[in-house]
Amino acid sequence: MILTPMDYVSLAPRLPPAADSHQARIGLEHWAERFARAGLSPQSDPAASESGRSVLQSLFGNSSFLGQIALADPQSFCRLVETGPEESLRQALAETKAAAQSEDEATIMARLRRLRQRVALLVALADIAELWTVEQVTQALSDFAEAALEASIQFLLLMAERNGQIRLDGNPDNAGFVVLGMGKLGARELNYSSDIDLIVLYDADKAEACGLEAPGTFFVRLTRSLVKIMAERTADGYVFRTDLRLRPDPGSTPLAISVTAAETYYESVGQNWERAAMIKARPVAGDRATGKEFLEYLRPYVWRKSLDFAAIQDIHSIKRQINAHRGGGAIALHGHNIKLGRGGIREIEFFAQTQQLIYGGRIPELRGSQTVPMLEALAVAGMVERNAVVELTAAYRFLRKVEHRLQMIADEQTHSLPANDTGMRHLAIFLGYPDAQAFADALLHQLRLVERHYAHLFEDAPTLSGPGNLVFTGAEDDPETLKTLAGLGFSNPSVVAGVVRQWHHGRYRATITARSRELLTELIPTLLKELGATAHPDGALVRFDQFLARLPAGVQLFSLFYSNPGLLKLVATIMGSAPKVAERLAQQPALLDAVLDPGFLGTLPSLDELRADAEAHLARAIDYQDVLDFARRWTADRRFQIGVQLLTARIDAERAGQALADVAQSVLSALCPRVEAEFARQHGGFGGTRLVVVAMGKLGSREMTVTSDLDLMFVYDLPPQTEESDGEKPLLPALYYGRLSQRIINAITTLTNEGQLYEVDMRLRPSGNAGPLACSVEAFDTYH
Repeated sequence: MILTPMDYVSLAPRLPPAADSHQARIGLEHWAERFARAGLSPQSDPAASESGRSVLQSLFGNSSFLGQIALADPQSFCRLVETGPEESLRQALAETKAAAQSEDEATIMARLRRLRQRVALLVALADIAELWTVEQVTQALSDFAEAALEASIQFLLLMAERNGQIRLDGNPDNAGFVVLGMGKLGARELNYSSDIDLIVLYDADKAEACGLEAPGTFFVRLTRSLVKIMAERTADGYVFRTDLRLRPDPGSTPLAISVTAAETYYESVGQNWERAAMIKARPVAGDRATGKEFLEYLRPYVWRKSLDFAAIQDIHSIKRQINAHRGGGAIALHGHNIKLGRGGIREIEFFAQTQQLIYGGRIPELRGSQTVPMLEALAVAGMVERNAVVELTAAYRFLRKVEHRLQMIADEQTHSLPANDTGMRHLAIFLGYPDAQAFADALLHQLRLVERHYAHLFEDAPTLSGPGNLVFTGAEDDPETLKTLAGLGFSNPSVVAGVVRQWHHGRYRATITARSRELLTELIPTLLKELGATAHPDGALVRFDQFLARLPAGVQLFSLFYSNPGLLKLVATIMGSAPKVAERLAQQPALLDAVLDPGFLGTLPSLDELRADAEAHLARAIDYQDVLDFARRWTADRRFQIGVQLLTARIDAERAGQALADVAQSVLSALCPRVEAEFARQHGGFGGTRLVVVAMGKLGSREMTVTSDLDLMFVYDLPPQTEESDGEKPLLPALYYGRLSQRIINAITTLTNEGQLYEVDMRLRPSGNAGPLACSVEAFDTYH
């Protein structure tokens, strides 16, 4: 029964005792001081009666936040109790809407913050005393948030009109600027200390009609001011923390985006979890007509009448990324997250939303935004057993009640249970339990019920959670996922989660199609496990991200990974253990096709076979630039093969050194004559090849590594009785062979589109860096 108006005698028995008697006593002392200072009549002091004192002790002894609000304005507290929650809320909402007429920003910010405190206190009293249901509590909080947003937007638009920035013609609601409430605000299920999730849109055509030349710039600036009014902490606190990360591709889009851009995004790269988020979307402030038109336009995107198998699997993946236990395994309550943890609120919400996405296109009754009514609708439609709905509904209300009490204690946006026994005892008493054990028993019962029902949802689908949760939907990090990533070996799990989320925004060519993103979702658990098993998991992820960014397309390769798990493991190993090989793979992803060739991991070719192969490849070159590019591509492919065989232990380091030296020798044998021929087109020659390239260092000893440079020396034989070469631009022998040597060095070291062939070190030649690049045989003999 709802008591309206309230009174202390009827209210006191409905409130829990003080969990902290010391804090309650101090609170009463402060109350006496503040009440007297306010000049109120002693006869109206609730502390003068046993029931009134009991009400105050419950507030002060359970919630520092509620106690501070009561102490800040004793008269308002007394008026609230006398008026009752419904009328107090009606008055507060009316005053909130009137705040739009504030004369300046400081005034509206102060008014809204004081109103927020009033609403927080009246809602808390109605909740704690169980005068309101969970649904009434969340509705009241949502109504206030909506009113505060509406007042703020009207204030900002009217102020812009006074400054000559926009023309409203007396109608600020028709400026094409709309705020969509997402998540719990959109569903009118806001929790006690909730953030509000918003998407801010504008209609460029309507904005132009209002005299705006650059609506994007104007509305982004307006959105920043809106966030400031709502979220900035002042001496009066804040109104609501504001989160804009549910907008399309938040990492690359402005705070306010055009309706056209948003429609294009959802039609082209919108993800299934974003479809789930759009279930709860609702215009909450501004030009609501524009917001309704936008959501109506997206209706076919959200509610599809037919889904292919891949799309259904991707929807299943929203659930499958959570590691749900059918057997009701042990749950550590201390520090447990009742929203995101096992058996938590999110599992109940996903239970409804995933099935809404699958069946809502054909069953209009499943298109609602609120969790409890949609659970009931699923039962009516025959999609869920009645018993499951009854138990999930009871668990949802129970967990939301716990969530509210957690947040009331200190006005923190927390969903985690206290980490110590004292905190658990405090919370248990605040919830009306005699002790922590009684509360723990009730909570565990509900968490296990939820976990069991959730685990049976799509139970035939293979898990995507790996050794723990691997959830990358939404805009915030999932705590359990961060723990899983840390357990896999990543040192910065939050960065990893952010990178994976970005893959799904379609910025890369490889992830631009829905099918490629669906396949990637299936691959991510295996991929992260394999990357985590490498020597440097975080670096391996960065290199895989670079590899993904350069892929021309994704479906074919992801399908290849899906059907060849060993190939995915090999790629992960390359990314984590062989940076140079990984760099080559990123530059030329087509190399993976070669890996599937049975001969790729077979016996490496001999020196003679390599020389013939290099010669054949360079013979296809049309011009000199082709020669340079073909040489680099051939060499990189061969080095890639050797690197992979070394990583997979097909060969040892000694054999790899010999093979790498054979590759270098072979490509030089094919390249140098072509460089000399190109050089001779201008400068002629001396009647045959008289220059030899001498290998020194690791190339000479055939002990090269993937990162080795080439230690070279150029020696030439002086031609008999010839002073100059026979070309159009003749050169003396010393100058000729010096320039030819430099041309060969350039051919090896120059960066082309295919990269660099090798670094070259000439310091081992006679006289070191001080001597000429090429040395005659006579000079060489004399020197030594």
